[in-house]
Amino acid sequence: MPYSPAARDRISPKTARRIALAAQGFAERRPAARVASNHLAKAIDRIGLIQIDSVNVLVRSHYLPPFSRLGAYDRDLLDRHAYRRRRLFEYWGHEASLLPVALHPLMRWRMARARAGEGIYKGLARFAAERRDFIDAVLAEIGERGPLGAGEISIAGRSSGGWWGWSDGKLALEWLFWAGLVTTARRRNFERLYDLPERVLPGDILAAPTPDEADARRELIRIAARSLGIATERDLRDYFRLPVDGTAERIGELVEAGALVPVTVAGWKQSAFLDPTARFPRKVEARALLSPFDSLVWERDRAERLFGFRYRIEIYTPAEKRVHGYYVLPFLLGETLVARVCLKADRATGVLRVNAAHCEAHAVPEVVAGPLADELRGMAAWLGLADVAAETTGDLAPALRSALR
Repeated sequence: MPYSPAARDRISPKTARRIALAAQGFAERRPAARVASNHLAKAIDRIGLIQIDSVNVLVRSHYLPPFSRLGAYDRDLLDRHAYRRRRLFEYWGHEASLLPVALHPLMRWRMARARAGEGIYKGLARFAAERRDFIDAVLAEIGERGPLGAGEISIAGRSSGGWWGWSDGKLALEWLFWAGLVTTARRRNFERLYDLPERVLPGDILAAPTPDEADARRELIRIAARSLGIATERDLRDYFRLPVDGTAERIGELVEAGALVPVTVAGWKQSAFLDPTARFPRKVEARALLSPFDSLVWERDRAERLFGFRYRIEIYTPAEKRVHGYYVLPFLLGETLVARVCLKADRATGVLRVNAAHCEAHAVPEVVAGPLADELRGMAAWLGLADVAAETTGDLAPALRSALR
């Protein structure tokens, strides 16, 4: 159902939730047969980017969003998409991210700012200002020998003990990456191997004109709006981590052009903007385990507004102070987030371990347990694990253990 100005200027919370789910790809059925390259490309294009995270207690986070939307797929398909077919590239989108290569020109303003010491970590900017000759030497070595990992730089230098213990060579590479002067050629056991963009990225992408910063940021906001469906200014800004300055002006320009529609969502304190191409499904029947870094929930205030779901990652919380567990995935059932499960892939024993399972206050454990058990079995099979085992922690655990039996 398309947008109708007369009928849609005031949006109910339920409708806003359905719009958001549809925009993120949860209103469509998963492929009935094998997930193919075109399925993956469509899913990534819909959400605009995939955040990368190093935690591997379950599976690397960037593999999870396609699984949540498409079901079991060959993870090598994503690697081929990114590092062989070069349809994706790594850069700072929403944190470290995989982005469609077509977005490379839209990120060049960020690269230019980084080269000027703006929009990056202060320590990294200071290092670049003080050690530019060293950085140039690292870049020259990449040009001569790349692709290389940080540990393969011959002039890497010693770690200073700060900045996560990074060596001078690693600091140089991180600045060069921010500046767009090197990019990721591939990953080796998750280690980034750096090379020159002209040896990695498609020539037509590198030859594409560079838009000015205002045009690029306006287009990124438009893409964010399409991927979110309905959003506040902060939601739109956060999607690609855009600066506060200038965002309101770019949104105003999109409104004037008809590319964003101001609407009111009942119960939202902030003004909202609707993508005029957004779908208005009458019902969403989704079922998905979500990465903590999934674009549906990565903006925590938005997750609370849409789903009444207060979500905090507890990885860096001392174990005795954790409420829900170390690596916790929300469970989407229908149109709501109904549970959260702390998961671990025990690869040595071939078991997907549910270390804790908690039900949301509005959900019924006996209703949630069956669909969750099915989704956990599907995830275990996708990860090559033979079994699912649930511990006793959490109010959902008894019903889940029963459903798994």
